[in-house]
Amino acid sequence: MRHISEYLELLDTIVWGPVTIVLLLGTGMYLMIRMQFLPLRNLGYALKCAIGREKNTKQEKERDISQGDISPFSSLMTELAATIGTGNIVGVATAMVLGGPGALLWMILSALIGMSTKLAESTLSVKYRICNKKGEMSGGPMYAMMYGIKSKRAGRLMGMVFALFAMFASFGMGNMTQSNSIAQAMQESFSVPPEKTGLIVTIFTILVVFGGIASISKVTRVVVPCMAVFYMLGALVVILMNAKHLPQGIEEIMRLAFAREAVAGGVGGTLVVSMQQAFKWGIARGVFTNEAGLGAAGISAAAAHTDEPVRQGYISMTGVFLDTVVICTLTGLAIAASGVLGQTDVSGELLNGAALTIAAFSTAFGEAGGRLVGVGIVLFAFATILGWEYQGEKAFEFLTGFGIEREGRNAGRLCMGYRFVYSLVTFLGAVCALETVWCFSDIMNALMAVPNLFSIWILSEEVCKDVKNYQKKYIK
Repeated sequence: MRHISEYLELLDTIVWGPVTIVLLLGTGMYLMIRMQFLPLRNLGYALKCAIGREKNTKQEKERDISQGDISPFSSLMTELAATIGTGNIVGVATAMVLGGPGALLWMILSALIGMSTKLAESTLSVKYRICNKKGEMSGGPMYAMMYGIKSKRAGRLMGMVFALFAMFASFGMGNMTQSNSIAQAMQESFSVPPEKTGLIVTIFTILVVFGGIASISKVTRVVVPCMAVFYMLGALVVILMNAKHLPQGIEEIMRLAFAREAVAGGVGGTLVVSMQQAFKWGIARGVFTNEAGLGAAGISAAAAHTDEPVRQGYISMTGVFLDTVVICTLTGLAIAASGVLGQTDVSGELLNGAALTIAAFSTAFGEAGGRLVGVGIVLFAFATILGWEYQGEKAFEFLTGFGIEREGRNAGRLCMGYRFVYSLVTFLGAVCALETVWCFSDIMNALMAVPNLFSIWILSEEVCKDVKNYQKKYIK
């Protein structure tokens, strides 16, 4: 088992090396330029569409929007359920320890670039979605690959590869690692045994996911906004309570984002970091939390009631902004302003991950800060479990071919079986040590991104044309 763990760690280092980072950033920058920076220019419009304040134009109302399983807002909440998770609490803290305070700036910059990638992958996912034998919408990058790429054989093969890695990621990063985070948070904050937590989370997962996307969206459209507001208010209180240190914290973030090699001082503790470290960990953790370029969010986007792929692409794009530019920034500023970065625990180890965020919140809330962060982890992680179930199920449906060529009755049985197994895995994740699973899940994320990004490059001319046409027709 030790050798397997070592091999996985080596593979993880390779797949998340410079090539993957360059491919992710390069794709985003390429699309942003080809789209004439419309993702940034239309961010306000996209946010209005996401919250329902931007009404459909006359031309859009004349089009048939009857196809779809859930509302565009519910689709976005399901996407955010899968992306807003422990990465917003643990990932930011880890990035700022390993890459210094400057890693936060690179997280934000990578997210702004990644908005163009999310716009493209979600637009293509909606454009090439189909109605399966069960009468449900099935879409995502695998369908864009199969129906959008001219070489049908190559497109289907790429789709199968993507779906396989997406399904594995749903069990790992989307399920076991999240349930383990819930169990740890409940044990540390409320002294609840992992077995009891695992049983409760499994029961709740079964109750929600067995109802399909309609049931999942009913929960996520309530839980996601509430948990986001709850956590952001807590982070704002921490920032305000440490407001006198905030300017110095921001200065450290800006200075160390571009320093060749420097020692963080003041609120940055005594961390020795370089621009290379800040860049590496900022980008890596940014992608980990907002998933721009991984493609999984397009599966949820394809379930939306809409006949305008680009409009839903814009709505989906706001998920990157809300996840990283808003929530992760608040976490990072809370850590920077609180002065806990660079501090050590009783054993002399640097505070990292959830422990670092808890320490930051404790400067404002005392002992209650740990419980507040614990509740945040529980809500974030459970929503991630729900969001990833739908995405993994659709990947599984594609792999089996059910819902496309075969009978819907058998497809229904298989999907119910997937939901049952997925729910049971939740308990397994809560009671097991998961260092190897975290590493395996990280690898699946990277491998999932490769076929997705290549398909975006292949279909880039088409999607950029669609975005520009939508601009002329509806936004002007």
